[in-house]
Amino acid sequence: MDYTQAILLGLVQGLTEFLPISSSAHLSIVGQLIGGQDPGAAFTAISQLGTEAAVLVFFWRDITRIISRWSQALLGRVPQSDPDVRMGWLVIIGSLPIGVLGFTLQDWIETDLRNLWLTATMLFLFALVLYAADRLGRTERRLDQLTWKHGIIYGFAQAMALIPGVSRSGGTIAAGLFMGYTREAAARYSFLLAIPAVLGSGFYQVLKISDDPVTPAWGPIWVATAIAFAVALAVIAWFLRFISTHTFTPFVIYRIGLALVLFALLGTGVLNAT
Repeated sequence: MDYTQAILLGLVQGLTEFLPISSSAHLSIVGQLIGGQDPGAAFTAISQLGTEAAVLVFFWRDITRIISRWSQALLGRVPQSDPDVRMGWLVIIGSLPIGVLGFTLQDWIETDLRNLWLTATMLFLFALVLYAADRLGRTERRLDQLTWKHGIIYGFAQAMALIPGVSRSGGTIAAGLFMGYTREAAARYSFLLAIPAVLGSGFYQVLKISDDPVTPAWGPIWVATAIAFAVALAVIAWFLRFISTHTFTPFVIYRIGLALVLFALLGTGVLNAT
């Protein structure tokens, strides 16, 4: 991977990570078009460190308050019923499914699940799921009404994003809408819930490829990660404003269109499935 490819892939990662259109699918597609191959699960996980750093910056006040209150609750200084304490526990509990499944299915995630035929299918199917959730959800619940049961359901919805094409934000937001949460509440919890999973996966991949006898292209990787951070910071702000007054229909249409284009490119041999 050269620096030009890294810049383009960083832009793609930053633009798509928090939109319900699957960043891993876009990296696989663009990677093949500009470099002849999928950049791989390791590059995806590490570049996501940049986008997750954008979440830490954007929600810094919320995150530090939640961590502070949760820590104080462990010492008995704050009641467990405190909303920030509950949110801390809900993020931990909601992160368990993707942590367990990600570790258990690691080999499949890095190989079989990155098949572009599967990616195209998931792009199409979850476009319909997102559309149904947006139309059928009551969108009444606020984030402070999040229950333990719903937190676990959110967690399993996030775990589905281990399959490229599903979308981490798309899966969790759709689950939130089906459970009656507002678009803004579903998106905010989706962003907070992603922090442990993405940071854990990214740093694990950093350690893993550091032990590889073949020296990785760290320069381009970190350039892509830095660009992803800057772009994602702007995307988060825009996305939260957008969904406060708009439906998810534009993303549904985009997903279906991308799926059809991907099916065509695979069918004509322009792209390889693996």
